[in-house]
Amino acid sequence: MTPNEVQMTTSDWLRTLVPLVDDLPQDIAESERYRRLLNALRALFPCDATALLRLEGDSLVPLATDGLSRDTLGRRFKVSEHPRFQMLLEAGRPWRFAADSDLPDPYDGLVEGVHGDLEVHDCMGCVLQVEGQAWGLLTLDSLTHGSFSDAHLDILNAFGSLAAATVSAALRINRLANLAQTERQRAESYKLAASAPSRELLGQSTAFKRMQKEIDLVAASDLTVLITGETGVGKELVAQALHARSSRAGRPMVSINCAPLPRTLVESELFGHVRGAFTGAVSDRQGKFELANGGTLFLDEVGELPLPAQAKLLRVLQSGQVQRPGSDVEHHVDVRLIVATNRDLAAEVRAGRLRADIYHRLSVYPLHVPPLRERGRDVLLLAGRFLEENRSRLGLGSVRLDAEAQAALLDYDWPGNVRELEHLVGRSVLKALGRQHPRPRILTVTKADLDLEDRDRKAHVTEASSVEAAPKAEMQNALPEGRGLRDAVESLERRLVQEAIERHHANWASAARELQMDRANLIRLAKRLGLYEGRRKNAAR
Repeated sequence: MTPNEVQMTTSDWLRTLVPLVDDLPQDIAESERYRRLLNALRALFPCDATALLRLEGDSLVPLATDGLSRDTLGRRFKVSEHPRFQMLLEAGRPWRFAADSDLPDPYDGLVEGVHGDLEVHDCMGCVLQVEGQAWGLLTLDSLTHGSFSDAHLDILNAFGSLAAATVSAALRINRLANLAQTERQRAESYKLAASAPSRELLGQSTAFKRMQKEIDLVAASDLTVLITGETGVGKELVAQALHARSSRAGRPMVSINCAPLPRTLVESELFGHVRGAFTGAVSDRQGKFELANGGTLFLDEVGELPLPAQAKLLRVLQSGQVQRPGSDVEHHVDVRLIVATNRDLAAEVRAGRLRADIYHRLSVYPLHVPPLRERGRDVLLLAGRFLEENRSRLGLGSVRLDAEAQAALLDYDWPGNVRELEHLVGRSVLKALGRQHPRPRILTVTKADLDLEDRDRKAHVTEASSVEAAPKAEMQNALPEGRGLRDAVESLERRLVQEAIERHHANWASAARELQMDRANLIRLAKRLGLYEGRRKNAAR
């Protein structure tokens, strides 16, 4: 290369430098920033292909290419398997390979317009140093022998400094964006925690007081608590009480319901992800564990977690380390875990749907929330709270239950527990208001407004419908000569219920799931068939 040619190349380099320098403080997408960098590189150097590669562990990952096949971006070049890359990294400065070098070229078959091995060609590259460490490589390839000279190495050395500054700018902008997103998520967590309904636990029954003592006992510790109970008993409210009475009360409580989460997004929700980990992952994202750092994480319906997520959850519980999908970096978290389920987790372990080791980790301190039917007159206390909430919402002066309505609430079995009571009260207040003209100062909710008798009738229909699931042959055999249909149906019901209870070792919840019934309805049916009291007596003996 002649001095004039060098001077011209330098001049071109200076003209190209200015737009790149102007780009440094700008908020430009990372991919666009790297594309402009490679375009400038090809404009300055007589080359046919360029690439920017990031060093990740023992491999080089292409971030941007120009003149190489599109599939190059999906490759991972293990440094130990590519001597040219290894020499560039070890050299620590721009390096030019001899045109006839016998070292295999990593881009064989990847340069556009070339089929097969790269014959004699020019190749050079340099290491990009970012924050005092080798961040990656810039590589240039020319199909024309003699395209590169020692003078180009000096220019590449200067350009490499600009490329490192470009990478640093991209990294800094990404860090700032991730930090902003993290702070927004954390602020949202605090906001949600502050704005969450401040309902305190309410009750005076023996079962409720026993649960309160358990809460007071375990709240101050950092033990993992497994809250069990039927659907609608208020397990999340118990979790909130545990957090509020703990030393972490000043930190956020992050809640997540595992049941409705798509299996493909469970790990992302819990552990976060990095950009590019899967389709749609356009940026780094913190998971619920990181958001709850220093506070409490509540996993509702934990029995719904798929097995792969269970394995990762176990690792977090054992080591306190969270690894985002798509990343090799681990983050330490300090989280108090509270989980809840309405399933029999021991049965889930036996069925192979829950890992035994995760079960033992989650059930460090089991805490059972009693169903509403076992809480006696707590039903009226809770009804009073819901009546007051509806009074305030509807702008009424006062709302009350008459004596028959109170008796009906106490007599009802509450298969849907506190949630059912809340919905029933809200609906009943509206019904009572709808039949009062003009709008009364004191609204009285009657037994008719509750409509509990109709709900009982529907429950009995559900019980009877379970018989329809029996095979036709069984139905035919259940009606021997001389017996009526009612006796035959009752006999079949008794046999089906008894067999289910025996199969599940007197676990009524499991038996109810098999029979596709609500547990309360199953118990009611068993009482009618004379099976429930007998079971209780046998258990007592």
